[in-house]
Amino acid sequence: MEKRRLGKSELLVAPLCLGGNVFGWTADEEMSFRLLDGFVDAGFNFIDTADVYSKWAPGHHGGESETIIGDWLKRRGKRDDVVIATKVGSEMAPRKKGLSKAYIARAAEESLRRLGTDYIDLYQSHRDDPDTPIEETLEAYGALIKAGKVRAIGASNFTAERLAASLNASARSGPPRYETLQPEYNLMVRAFEKELAPLCARHDVSVIPYYGLASGFLTGKYRSKADLKQSPRGEDVEAYLNERGFAVLDALDAIAERHRATPAQVALAWLMTKVTAPIASATNPKQLGDLIASTEVRLNTADIALLDAAGA
Repeated sequence: MEKRRLGKSELLVAPLCLGGNVFGWTADEEMSFRLLDGFVDAGFNFIDTADVYSKWAPGHHGGESETIIGDWLKRRGKRDDVVIATKVGSEMAPRKKGLSKAYIARAAEESLRRLGTDYIDLYQSHRDDPDTPIEETLEAYGALIKAGKVRAIGASNFTAERLAASLNASARSGPPRYETLQPEYNLMVRAFEKELAPLCARHDVSVIPYYGLASGFLTGKYRSKADLKQSPRGEDVEAYLNERGFAVLDALDAIAERHRATPAQVALAWLMTKVTAPIASATNPKQLGDLIASTEVRLNTADIALLDAAGA
């Protein structure tokens, strides 16, 4: 299995990351274990979650995903075989959010407890906190790294301006620095390419985007308003049912036919030519198999150019 380095860190990951947002939500513990087993048994090692997953579900309080991953690690004994990425900063409860030094220290301990591990491989700022000085946030991460509780840090949902300010602060005061960026990026959402992509390239920041399949639109199952009823996520893709969206689907269909692949596999394969490792989630073994197969699709220059143009 090909491994790619996360920024300038020592972390090496496969070119596809398994999203843990569904664990304990649309995938119960038994299914989550099957998905984690299948992913790792296939040679992959990168798993992404967050402390807040899945607070949005009725009766949930956050931490459900981390808890399932922790139980899986305990039962399987595969801690050394995987790179675990989690996040801090989103609101868990009143006065439990942000990137202050005190809150990061507290949240990290809670994530470590739920994950049942002594260290987090990649600890990410889930979203920017303009009320906390950047230097304070980096100092908090530095303390965790010095204590051996975190190996590397990353940012998620940062603007180019704020990511640049954070990188500059690290350059002035020394490590740590954000080694990864987790933005929304796919064939339909291309804003990342304007400022963030060149910034990450200049500073050797790895990109691990979410929503690689545009909430399912790039699977090809939504091609009319009638199709939106297929899934609770249907309303999220209605805005893509336009000339541009259909052009992207046409390009995916054509390339998928040539490669004997699915549109979803082609969409993820395209991302793998642009970033370090896209994040994608699955709720059953068939979906997981489709995700894994995307790493075997080898797009040529013409394929990439066609998709670049269709979604531009």
